[in-house]
Amino acid sequence: MHFFPLRSVFSLLLAFLFLSACGGPEPVTLHGENIICFGDSLTFGTGASRDKSYPAHLAAMIGQPIINSGIPGDTTGRALLRLERDVLSKSPRIVLITLGGNDLKNGVDKTIAFKNLQEIVTAIQARGALVVIGGIKLLFWDRGYDEEYKKLAEETGAILIPNILEGLMGDENLMHDTIHPNGAGYKIMAQKFFQAIEPYL
Repeated sequence: MHFFPLRSVFSLLLAFLFLSACGGPEPVTLHGENIICFGDSLTFGTGASRDKSYPAHLAAMIGQPIINSGIPGDTTGRALLRLERDVLSKSPRIVLITLGGNDLKNGVDKTIAFKNLQEIVTAIQARGALVVIGGIKLLFWDRGYDEEYKKLAEETGAILIPNILEGLMGDENLMHDTIHPNGAGYKIMAQKFFQAIEPYL
């Protein structure tokens, strides 16, 4: 009988554990039929024509229709009120969220804002849909929202893109104004969301 040296067995075990950890996302069984983009002006596409919003770019990338349920100026509270009509009733399979920026701008307490967001996320997940959150991080004006996005993702298992505007803000070639991308900027946003959802398509 041939015995492997203990060191070799240990090395093989470590390699197996490493490959298991790096093997990509866990298998997820999704229900529903539609990909829905739910949020505020960043979802609506303010600063670009409707065919250059990030949902429009994303639809072109994946080759299937996407529902754009973005309303400019929406806070987490107003979004929660329309969640049933604009998301839950539309057979969600994957839901991409950009919310929180208007709460931050309007001085909404982060505890309230993220309580609303948690209700939104968990209600969508209860329908068997995947949730991806595009976080907002504003230098010198964050008020702790950045950490709350991370905490929310950890608690709910939602996928988080920590700062959906990273690499865009401050670049006049990619931004329509100080907050909203132009068509080229929204295409980069779409690419970030595409990378997050590609394993689940």
